[in-house]
Amino acid sequence: MFPIHRGRRLRVNESIRSLVRETSLSPADFMFPMFIMEGENTKVEIPSMPGIFRRTLDLTVEEVKELFALGIRAVNIYVKVSDDLKDNTGKEAWNDNGLMQRAIRAIKAACPEMIVMPDVALDPYSIYGHDGIIEKGDVANDATNDALVKMAVSHAKAGADFVAPSDMMDGRVLRLRQGLDAAGFHNVGIMSYSAKYASAFYGPFRDALDSAPKNADVEVPKDKKTYQMDYANRIEAVKEALWDVEEGADMVMVKPGIAYLDIVREVKNAVDVPVTVFHVSGEYAMIKAASERGWLDHDKIMMEQLMCIKRAGASLISTYFAKEAAILLNK
Repeated sequence: MFPIHRGRRLRVNESIRSLVRETSLSPADFMFPMFIMEGENTKVEIPSMPGIFRRTLDLTVEEVKELFALGIRAVNIYVKVSDDLKDNTGKEAWNDNGLMQRAIRAIKAACPEMIVMPDVALDPYSIYGHDGIIEKGDVANDATNDALVKMAVSHAKAGADFVAPSDMMDGRVLRLRQGLDAAGFHNVGIMSYSAKYASAFYGPFRDALDSAPKNADVEVPKDKKTYQMDYANRIEAVKEALWDVEEGADMVMVKPGIAYLDIVREVKNAVDVPVTVFHVSGEYAMIKAASERGWLDHDKIMMEQLMCIKRAGASLISTYFAKEAAILLNK
């Protein structure tokens, strides 16, 4: 009751504010998504994601060492697959000498303590740009799961700490857990993209990997809405996360981030495992574009968004801002 209670007493100066601050950020809260391509000593900036590059393996390893020195302890890796390796089966995804498998080995050899979480989905390997195998005009759920198990086991063989299924097939977490255990990889974890929405915020990412759905010589879905979630839905996200935990997920993810903080909190309240949030490419691109025009203060809005994601319930934030934010925090 005023005047006995005055909230402003706890806001008088930065020292007091820091004493009572409810949420904090550190570089260890971040995971950095990395794009990898074939070649040597080359990096190519992604036009719609200023400051983010596709790198060859040698430069990827050097970047990972820098990230680890900054206090970042996890990377989420994706590969740009050449068109001649793409088909409708995704078989290149479990090639033991494929780019993803070589990348995992190289990163773990150079920086053993960095946690490597390779993406598990078929879209980079698909001639149709979908996350699974096309049969009779749709993505075949169970046939795709069979392929994802082969992919995940190959990642585990290469040294992955976690596999990160982003495909949104029904039942894939259980199948992955069974497949990993049967192959002897009981300690390889699963970070499941549990509530992955069919979002327009993914555009720059699909530019980076050339993984958008494509026109084809057979009937294919024009978008990913038959497996990614309807952004109008909230209860469904909690259901999907709970199912994944029951099937063996060690962590669950909500994707995208800032536009879905209500979902982050709902999922956090519902599950008893860590919640990861993907601060996605479109969210990154908007801040970059607005700051380039002088409409927003880049560093302030970056840190505010990351803090808000953490406040909403994220244990780990996968963000293209990881390196920039870590540098600021270390200062």
